[in-house]
Amino acid sequence: MEEQRQRLILNQETEEDAVVSLSLRPTKLADFVGQKDLVENLKVSLDAAKQRKEPIEHMLFSGPPGLGKTSLAYIIAHEMDSRITVTSGPAIDRAGDFIGILTNLEESDVLFIDEIHRLSKAVEEFLYPAMENFQIDFIVDKGPYAKTIKFNLKPFTLIGATTRSGLLAAPLRDRFGIFHHLDFYNTEDLAQIVSNSSKKLGLSIDAEAAKEVARRARGTPRIANRLLRRVRDYAQVKTKTGAVTSDIVEKAMLTLGIDSEGLDQTDRKFLRVMSDHYQGGPAGVDAIAATLNEEVDTIVDVVEPFLLKKGFVKRTQRGRELTNKALAHLKIFPSQKNDQQKLF
Repeated sequence: MEEQRQRLILNQETEEDAVVSLSLRPTKLADFVGQKDLVENLKVSLDAAKQRKEPIEHMLFSGPPGLGKTSLAYIIAHEMDSRITVTSGPAIDRAGDFIGILTNLEESDVLFIDEIHRLSKAVEEFLYPAMENFQIDFIVDKGPYAKTIKFNLKPFTLIGATTRSGLLAAPLRDRFGIFHHLDFYNTEDLAQIVSNSSKKLGLSIDAEAAKEVARRARGTPRIANRLLRRVRDYAQVKTKTGAVTSDIVEKAMLTLGIDSEGLDQTDRKFLRVMSDHYQGGPAGVDAIAATLNEEVDTIVDVVEPFLLKKGFVKRTQRGRELTNKALAHLKIFPSQKNDQQKLF
């Protein structure tokens, strides 16, 4: 049960997510919920490219996991009436692995590279002429026998997705013509996503119940759909009709260890460690990770972004600190905090 709870709030896509998302993913830009400014700008770019009968410019999506970067790539391919080829940075070990992918692309096809910041330097440099001139140079043999084979590519669109845009090399970043950053979703948009997904799953859910699921989804559609599936399971087993009400959502979330703010046991443990061991901070992320027995990357990529967004934690030059909002959520009041500090 503990392992299941951990998986529910992880932003990384699970195998189950990948299978279900095929049926829940919108296919048209008009059906994409949230990120209104991004969608409006993207619509202009798509319409302009279609009027010129050209591939849309290379595009980079950045932002936390699970916000719709992959879905937008599929939507762009659909709107441009093109094929999409999907890969990821870690999956491409050598520059030669790219030749088959790039040479098989037809004109206006979309190549989507997830986690593009994890491409090796050799692969990045191999990609530069492909993006800029639609050509690739491949060196065969070594020393005096080395020769360069030039491949001409058909004009295509590269869409990169990254959760850490700061790790992208400047030359690679500069070759993208369009940049879009995705932010966490508000409750209203997530509730609409939950309602839309419920219809596709054949699930009866009322508006208040959809909002309750949305409130606990950490501002992330992927987690909202994941929680919705767990609520569906609970309703199917615990009720006669299988219909989802706000009361059913409350009970299901209780069994999953997710509170009204969307915090799970790992989040609460993080806040408790900050309060009990470091008197609310400041504390360095390495020290916090060691106390929690977690990887620093897990703290930085999975736990902290949502707590920062909720205003429970703040980053300072001296380290992480709890806010009064976090103390109130933990039901620790200033006098109690002072008493804790006297003990150390």
